[in-house]
Formats: sequence, C-alpha cells, structure tokens
Amino acid sequence: MPHSDAASPATRALARAKVEHTLHAYEHDPTNHHYGEEGAARLGLPPEVMFKTLVVRLEGSGVPTPLAVGVVPVSGMLDLKAFAAAMGAKRATMADPADAQRATGYIVGGISPLGTRKRLPTCIDSSALDHDTMLVSGGRRGLSVELAPADLIRVIGASTAPIAG
Repeated sequence: MPHSDAASPATRALARAKVEHTLHAYEHDPTNHHYGEEGAARLGLPPEVMFKTLVVRLEGSGVPTPLAVGVVPVSGMLDLKAFAAAMGAKRATMADPADAQRATGYIVGGISPLGTRKRLPTCIDSSALDHDTMLVSGGRRGLSVELAPADLIRVIGASTAPIAG
C-alpha cells in the first residue's frame, strides 16, 4: 500500500486516491541529465516500463490550455506530431523548462504526472497498457513510483494514444 516515508505531492496524490504503489529510490548522479535512463539502469529495470514526463506547449484548434503533459517510455522520444493530434492541437513543441517547472511545481528530471501544481491535460503512450505496472517520477530526482497503468490514467484523468516515436 502507499508509503509515506518519501512524501511528495505525487506520493500524497496516490495516498489520497488510495492507489497501491511501490516507491523505488536510487542515488541520482547530479552530472547525469538522462534522468529516466539513469533510473532504469540504477533500478535494474527494462527502459520500456520506466516512463518520462514531458511538458509540451500546444498551439491552435481551440486548445483549452497552452501546456499539456506527455508520458512516454524513457527508451523512446515523444512524437510531437502524434501528441498534437492526440490532444486536438495543430502544433506541439517542448515547453520551456522554466514554464514546465512553474506549471508542475517540480524540477526538471523530477517532474511527475501526479500531484502537479496545475492539472494539465495528459496523454500517456499506449504502450503503457502492455505492462502490468509502469514507473513514473515520484516527484524528485532519484524517486520513482511503480503503479498499474490503469490507476495512473484514472487518478490524473489521462488519455492514451501512440505518442512515442
């Protein structure tokens, strides 16, 4: 069941929602800027079950908010065209890191799709549904949360689509 020894907005959101999850902590190397790949390697997990959270700026087609979140395996990249289409936008570009940090309340490398300061529209790559569990950031560098994809989708109100390239 939920752990409170590493409380963050992400873990508190899971506790509030009564979602079963497991925390995985590892020592983050401050010189490594490939956060997701580092997490998978340090935890000895296949990169396709470790997902990174990316904040994206959307443009066009009556987009309700300019920022949205894409969650894709660390082994791949976010396909911006597919993401824009999935979100009903004309165009998608990576958000400025300062804007991402301001909107989510997390620092780059520790951005979680859970417990964000502002609730942003979120799309998770449909490959997550191929796994019993997936890992996302627990809200800081060196902390990941393992949970069922369906629980993550439900708690954050996410959609799924093939958005990884």
